Amino acid sequence: MPRLDLHGHLEPPTYSTQVVQALGPAPVPPWTVEAQLEMMVQYQIAATVVSLPPPGVFLGDQAQANELARQVNEFYAALVQKHPKRYAALAALPLPDVEAALAELAHALDVLRLDGVALFTQTAGLYLGDPQWEPLMAELDQRGAYVFVHPTLPPYTNPLAKAPVWVLEFPFETTRAITHMLYSGIFHRYPRIRFQFAHLGGAAPFLAHRLASLVEREPRFKLTEQVPKGPLAYLRQLYYDTGLSNHAPALAATLEVTDPRQVVFGTDWPYALLPPGHDPAPGLAYLGDRRHQVEFENARALVPRLFEKEIA
Repeated sequence: MPRLDLHGHLEPPTYSTQVVQALGPAPVPPWTVEAQLEMMVQYQIAATVVSLPPPGVFLGDQAQANELARQVNEFYAALVQKHPKRYAALAALPLPDVEAALAELAHALDVLRLDGVALFTQTAGLYLGDPQWEPLMAELDQRGAYVFVHPTLPPYTNPLAKAPVWVLEFPFETTRAITHMLYSGIFHRYPRIRFQFAHLGGAAPFLAHRLASLVEREPRFKLTEQVPKGPLAYLRQLYYDTGLSNHAPALAATLEVTDPRQVVFGTDWPYALLPPGHDPAPGLAYLGDRRHQVEFENARALVPRLFEKEIA
């Protein structure tokens, strides 16, 4: 059975160089298009949706972010043009400049015809529920855009220096972003955005009822105005990918919060430690007869282009 990977990473050759120049040495996997395609063949992955890994294009300088976003998006457009059945791609936006981001969004979706947008949980310390991002959210909603949200380096010092940020802080960043967006009313005001959250939403599914209890336990915040349908209803409508989270405890929590149709497959290549053989995620056996739905069919709602001519 083929799989569709909705959480893969790929970058133009110049990207790593600019990240190192701006932030200093960082662990960058040895990735290439050829290596990714080989991985896809091994694990029967028919197509992969690629986006930038953290930290994204904003490395502290807005002019550099503008230029880097354009380079990344042009690289993705060429990749999809060369391998239209093997790749879909999500645009990089040069936040925190909203006007620049809106201009690049139009170029990426209308001119380059990319499949959606990748956002990070926060940029310059502002999480995705911040009022500064409202014009962007409104435009994404108007377009009914597919938006993949990935954690990034947190805007605080790692409290456990011996645990790399991806171990704890990345899933907590995603949880924080979901909570902020939920209680900022983003999910209510912009229901046409098709949000996919990495790593099964961090800890959000496990904490869903605790997060929802905030409405009743803290009436002074008047949060019902932002979640009139109830917090759990909005969490239920999000999409969650299995990248680095393809194990029974995480899947069980997620499926208690949402329908199996809202869960999509992801590898998080090249960061994932994939097993030998041909099954990239043996833990997904937990899904039973719903596994093919998660690994393939559910992608139809997010990347319909890949189904215009059915993938064999």
